[in-house]
Parts: sequence; C-alpha cells; structure tokens
Amino acid sequence: MSNPAEKPEVVALPAGPQVAAPVNSRRVAAQRVREARDRLTSSSGTRPAFDAELLRQYAQTRISASYVVMLLVVATGVLFGLWMKPIVAGAWTVGILGVHLAIIRSCYRFLAEPTSVAVTRKWRTRFVLLDLLYGLCWTAILIHPAGRDLSSNTLMMFLMLLVIAVSSMLAASLPIAALAATVPVTVGIALDLVLNGAFDNYVLALLALAAEGYFALLAHRLHSTTLATLEARAEKDALIGELEQAKAISDEARHRAESANVAKSRFLAQMSHELRTPLNAILGFSEVMKSEIFGAHAVPVYKEYSADIHNSGVHLLNLINEILDLSRIEAGRYELNEEAVALVHVVADCHHLLKLRASSRGITIHEVFEHGMPRIWGDERAIRQVVLNLLSNSIKFTPQGGEIWLKVGWTASGGQYLSVKDTGSGIAEDEIPVVLASFGQGSNSIKSAEQGAGLGLPIAKSLIDMHGGTFTLKSKLRIGTEVIVTLPPERVMSALAPMTEEAPPMQPPEPAEPAMGADRKRVRRKSIMSAGTGL
Repeated sequence: MSNPAEKPEVVALPAGPQVAAPVNSRRVAAQRVREARDRLTSSSGTRPAFDAELLRQYAQTRISASYVVMLLVVATGVLFGLWMKPIVAGAWTVGILGVHLAIIRSCYRFLAEPTSVAVTRKWRTRFVLLDLLYGLCWTAILIHPAGRDLSSNTLMMFLMLLVIAVSSMLAASLPIAALAATVPVTVGIALDLVLNGAFDNYVLALLALAAEGYFALLAHRLHSTTLATLEARAEKDALIGELEQAKAISDEARHRAESANVAKSRFLAQMSHELRTPLNAILGFSEVMKSEIFGAHAVPVYKEYSADIHNSGVHLLNLINEILDLSRIEAGRYELNEEAVALVHVVADCHHLLKLRASSRGITIHEVFEHGMPRIWGDERAIRQVVLNLLSNSIKFTPQGGEIWLKVGWTASGGQYLSVKDTGSGIAEDEIPVVLASFGQGSNSIKSAEQGAGLGLPIAKSLIDMHGGTFTLKSKLRIGTEVIVTLPPERVMSALAPMTEEAPPMQPPEPAEPAMGADRKRVRRKSIMSAGTGL
C-alpha cells in the first residue's frame, strides 16, 4: 500500500528583477531633482526662472502704480505742510519723489536687460535697498507730527495704514522688499507712541504692529498665489513640450512604420511572381508524377512522395495567397469587385465544397436558411472566402462526431447575417483578441494537429469591415464557438418596380434612301444567303 503524499514544501522564490518605474513616477522624481537643484542655485528658495519672473512682475506693478504713489506723496506733503514748516514738507516731498523716481527708473532698466541669475540677484538687492530707503522716508515724516493730540495720532495711524497697504500690495511679488518698505514705518511709529507713555498710545502701537502682521501675511499669501500660478504655467509649458516631443516621436515612428509597410508591400509584390512561378511548376510536375500519367513508378513509394510534394505545394501556395491578401488589405489596396450576390447560394456552395471533408471526420453540418432573401451588393469572391475560412476553421477544431450549424437570415435592422456555430473545443475569452490578430493562434490551435498560419479570421474580419459589416466571435472552452457576420441594410437589394416606359427598339430605324433604280433596290434587299445564286 502506497503512503500518502507528503505536503509539498513551500520555497520562496528569489526576487526577480525590479520592474521599471512608470512614466509618471519618473516624471515626479525628475521634477523633484530639478526643484532641489533650482533651490540650491536660487536666492529665494524658488527656481531661478521664477525669481526672474517675480522680479519682472514687481517691476511692472511698480511702473503701473507710479502715478498713484506720486499722488499719495504729493497729498501727504501738502497735508503736512499745513502742520509744519512748508519748507520741510516740500523738502520731504522732493526727497521721497526722488526715491520713487529712482525705483521707477531701476524698474525700466531691469526690464530692458536680458535675464540671468547674476542679473536677478543684483537687481533683487537693489530693489530691497530702494524700498528700505522709501520706507525710511515715510518714517521720517510720520514720527514727527506737529502735535501730540488724538487727532494727529489718528491721522498718523491712517497714513501709516495707507502706506503699509499700498507698499505691501505693490511689493507682493517680492516679500522681502515689502518688509523693507513697511517695517521701518511700523516700528518707528510704534516706538514713538510707546515713548509718549499714554494708554491710548499703547493701544495704537499694538494696532500698528497688528496691522503690520496682517499686511505681511497678506503679502505672503499673494506671493504664494503668484508663485503657484507660475508653477502651474511652467508645468503646463513642460507638458506641452512633452506632448510636442511625443508627437514628434510618434510622427517619426509612424513615418518609419509607413516606410516599412511600403517596403513590405513592394517586397511582396516583387516576390509574389518569383514564388508562384517555381511553385506552379512544382505543383504541375508533382501532379503528373502523382497521377503516373507517363507510366507507373518503378518504386511505389515514389507515388506517395509525389503526393506529399503536391500537398505541401498546395499548402504553401494557399499560405502565400493569404499573406498577399492580408498585405493588400492592410495597405488599403484591396479593391472590392461588387455585384449582386445571393448569400444563401454562396454559403450552400461552400458547404458543398467542404462537405466531403466534414463527412470524413464524422461531422454533421446543419443548414438553417431563410428562403426568399434578396441579393446583397458585395464582392462574391470576398464573401466566399469569408465563408470558406469560417467553415474550414469549424471543421478543423470540431472533434469526431461533432456538429456545425450554418445559419443565414435577417437582422433586426433589415440586414442579413451569417452564423457558423460548432461544438468544438472553444477559445478562452482572453485569447479572442489574439486569434483575431494577424498570425495569432490560441492554445487549442497550437495543440491541434492541423495548425495554420493564423490568417483566416483576420482576413475574414477585414473583408467584412470593408463591406461595412460587423464580425462577432463568441466562444467558451469545451462548449463551442460561434462566429456571426452581419451585412448592413444598405447592401440589401430590394425588388425594383417594373418600368412604365416602353423599351427602345433593338435596332435603329433604317434611314430614308433617295430614289434609285428598281434593280438596285432589289439587289440591296436580297438576303445574304441568296446573294450570287441567281434566285
């Protein structure tokens, strides 16, 4: 008595080679490396290209708001000229206008220069220093009001908030410049209020510091929004560049594929004659030798060899014809010779041709045809080839004693259909796209003794597609396969109504003849058979 089998030991397989990272992962990794490199070479922690763009926006904003700032400076100078000496207010107005004009001039010069990392750093430092000088000028006028009453402090706070708000909005693209322009004003006013010692002044100092924090946070948010917009635009430009590069690569690949396809078509066109000519000679001589037309062979086995040579030649010729047909279809050079075709008659003829082959395998073919169906407009040779391919495949993969059903009938939309259903081994669902591809074969066909080239179904599907029809393949393992081919209603020829007009005469009327002698008329009207007999 045999011992029961032991439980197999589970052994961990060695880890295989790592799969290459997807395209998106590689893109993200490359982007992170690029961002890290840009931050190391940048002075603000962003990309150098973003630094230049932020400075450009800063300069453009300063230039666009230059008249507003000049109006604010002049209005402040006039207002303070009423509380202090007009000469001091005028000197301050001229001085801060000079600083403002220097900033505007620097902005124009920066926009005119070509962008580079060194130029960006230089102008960034210059703009920060000019904004600091601009803020110190405002501090000088705001911490020396004429009086120390509540109205003067309120006016000073109002002007401070206005200056901080305007400076923060103008320098939002460059946060350090915004801080350089607003921090001196806020700190100076807060210290001036605290030194006065009154409770109201303490409250105003706290309000000044809170206002500075709020506008600094607002400027930071604006800067973050601008930076995010620049990053999104850069990412969009990068994607557009990748798409253009991918399109160029795909176009190049398409051109190469088209060139290869043209070369293949030329090769097949040139080699078809070179292959068929010797093959026809092989088929002819092998047929003569197999039939023993010139006498029996001295050795009987030569007759079997001749039959094998002839069968192999026929198989090779069929294969060459299928490859040439498929190449013409793929190249778009297959032209349909359309005429009125009776689908039922074509299917019946194909059944008659393959009936002997099916009977030798013990396969029964059932016909289910609808009678009285009109003809269809199509290529009879192509339709016949489709039916022969489908029926021969069913016979090939149907076991001994199996059954095949041939059905021809109407579709729901008014077209006509052909169905070939068998009780063969079937095709796995995941292998259906494989068998419909060129030279594709399923696992059952590989195991079968009658292997083909895998061109029958692709050729049939392509021919039906050229007719505007549909090709559907349904199959289940160990149950069978069914192929349904439909032709559209536009190809069904309906009966035409009889013509109401009279048909034209078969021969044109004889033209009128001029008056001639009776003898000449008599001779001309004689029949050909009696001419020259004297009758």
